[in-house]
Amino acid sequence: MPELPELELLRRDLEREAVDKKIKEADVPGTGLLKGPTKKAFAAALAGTKITRADRRGTLLVLGIEDTHLLVLSLGERAKLVRAQAKDDMETGTGLVITLTQGGQLRLVDPKKGSTVELVAADALDEAHPELATLGLDAVDEPISWTTFGEHLLRRDGKLKAVLMDPTFLVGIGPMYSDEILFHAGLRFDRSAATLSAQEIRRLYRAVVETVHEALKYGGTTLGPDGWVQLSGKPGDYTEYLTVYKRDGEMSPRARGPIVKARFGSGYTYYCEQTQV
Repeated sequence: MPELPELELLRRDLEREAVDKKIKEADVPGTGLLKGPTKKAFAAALAGTKITRADRRGTLLVLGIEDTHLLVLSLGERAKLVRAQAKDDMETGTGLVITLTQGGQLRLVDPKKGSTVELVAADALDEAHPELATLGLDAVDEPISWTTFGEHLLRRDGKLKAVLMDPTFLVGIGPMYSDEILFHAGLRFDRSAATLSAQEIRRLYRAVVETVHEALKYGGTTLGPDGWVQLSGKPGDYTEYLTVYKRDGEMSPRARGPIVKARFGSGYTYYCEQTQV
């Protein structure tokens, strides 16, 4: 699924492009995407309503509907949310089409069918998503001090990469940004929090904040021709600033040796063997 910078960029795009717009109609062409009401009931509930706000709760994108309901989008792997015109060809995997009275359409394209869409009462989000009560620190939503970061970190067991990807510690950090953060901090993926010095905790904290905000600054990361894009369809420019993720075999930016790829859980991790300790 998209990671924190990409989701926050989409939220900002939606705030600019969709808030205060009226919904003409909503269509769910695919199957398995919609949770809750039937397609017919979903379409009837949205027709003629106004989008009043665009929020993000953890990794959920949340659109306010007339201040009475919330349209909750959870984007799966390779899913994208794009603006389109009604005359534009429908991409394979399009699972949701919201036609606005002004500004064309919002389309959720989900070829791997890992996304969900829900319509819930405005006061029922926490009940529908109890995991929100256990969310960790959000590097975009709130300023985080290094001492608070360190206190939370030192309560964690396990390898650093897994800790960074735990949503009860940090919101929205996945395989890509965890590798980038650890490279910038100069720390191996398999270190444990208990082995870190105060200086290393500071480095890790700084790497989290700077990596997330640099990715936001450069418009997120797009990997491959079917990777994440902004609402406009524009790919992210942070891709060219990636240092280690999926760059195995290339020379490390900090050493005379290649980036290494190693098995981690059900996937892989990428790091500089010489400078991450």
